[in-house]
Amino acid sequence: IRIQDAEAHRGQRVKVFGWVHRQRVQGRDMMFVVLRDGTGFLQCVLTDRLCHTRDALALTAETTVCVYGVISAVPEGKSAPGGHELAADYWEVVGRAPGGDDAISNRVSEGADPSILLQQRHLVIRGEKAAAVLKVRAHVMRAFRAHFDAAGYFEVTPPCMVQTQVEGGSTLFEFDYYGEPAYLTQSSQLYLETCLPSMGAVYTLAESYRAEKSHTRRHLSEYTHCEAEIPFISFEDLLDGIEHMVKDVVARVWAEPETRAMIKQLNPEFEPPTEPFVRMRYEDAIVWLNEHGVNHEDGSPYVFGEDIPEAPERAMTDAIGKPILLTHFPGPIKAFYMPATKEDPRVTESVDLLMPGVGEIVGGSMRIWDHDELVAAYAREGLDTAPYYWYLDQRKYGSCPHGGFGLGVERFLAWLLNRFSVRECCLYPRFVDRCQP
Repeated sequence: IRIQDAEAHRGQRVKVFGWVHRQRVQGRDMMFVVLRDGTGFLQCVLTDRLCHTRDALALTAETTVCVYGVISAVPEGKSAPGGHELAADYWEVVGRAPGGDDAISNRVSEGADPSILLQQRHLVIRGEKAAAVLKVRAHVMRAFRAHFDAAGYFEVTPPCMVQTQVEGGSTLFEFDYYGEPAYLTQSSQLYLETCLPSMGAVYTLAESYRAEKSHTRRHLSEYTHCEAEIPFISFEDLLDGIEHMVKDVVARVWAEPETRAMIKQLNPEFEPPTEPFVRMRYEDAIVWLNEHGVNHEDGSPYVFGEDIPEAPERAMTDAIGKPILLTHFPGPIKAFYMPATKEDPRVTESVDLLMPGVGEIVGGSMRIWDHDELVAAYAREGLDTAPYYWYLDQRKYGSCPHGGFGLGVERFLAWLLNRFSVRECCLYPRFVDRCQP
């Protein structure tokens, strides 16, 4: 059986495979071995001759074993994972793990240098916390898909090899594509927009790549990007949709007892957001920073038109202590495809969702949908329109008001699980100087 099914087999003799997660010897004739099989943990009790064998005396953590015996509820006053244990009547080693200097406890430990833990990430993920993060991640990905499916979106899978840019040329990973320059995608947004006339609202959960030489705790060179594009909406519709998505995804994983338990294990103080998100314009954020003495390193105040760096943005978000939909950024500091507002052409219909403890987890905007306006935007950025012919055609053959957003799944998880770095929220993080294992 799988360990997660153990409760249904209480009182029965079963066969279980697993890895030795931890063990404890009690006297000469009893040994407690906790097994792990990816679905849960099970305490096995070995007695008498079963714990006198050479295999028992030399048993090491991470050894794989097969154990036979009867599963029973633990005696009153005792505790074990799942509230039961397996009284073994036979067991055997399947695959041995080394002890001594090469034991897993000597390869990885909680207090080890972060660079060592990253190099040994394949072993780190066997730990309870790292495994819980990855399991919650799987459930969160499922919840995002369930959210979009319930809302009538179609999932699409755009290409990751492209010849266009979305977020500026300085963060492109370039490679040779059969003699032509090409790039790893920064975002699937442009391709999602092409699907609107045929599929309506669409989304993707795919990898995006940014060649940012940044060592901050919220940046990765490869990350999972949840992106969506929606036709015939207003800017207010977009803001409402982002807020609803975050709340709905959290509600879905919170409703699963197993997932909820892992979230509480990793982030005991977490409670799903219920109040409306704070809505703040960029210019009001500049005022907030000035009023609260959050300035540049040289002491000068932030002024309208400047990009707000990560540190002051996070300071403001943490001080307010609530999710913030920060809107209406100046055009020069945002992407070329974001339209100016009618009431104030200095600013765009753009939004970042800021979360306490993490900062930005979503970036979105309405998209320029007028053909000539988009051509003018290309000219301002100095971009050749030729590689974007197919994107311009969306404005030529029946355009419409539309908008969309991108959410960094690792940042979402860092907020949900109170992880210090997004590097903890993916399987094998990729960032500057790190492309192993």
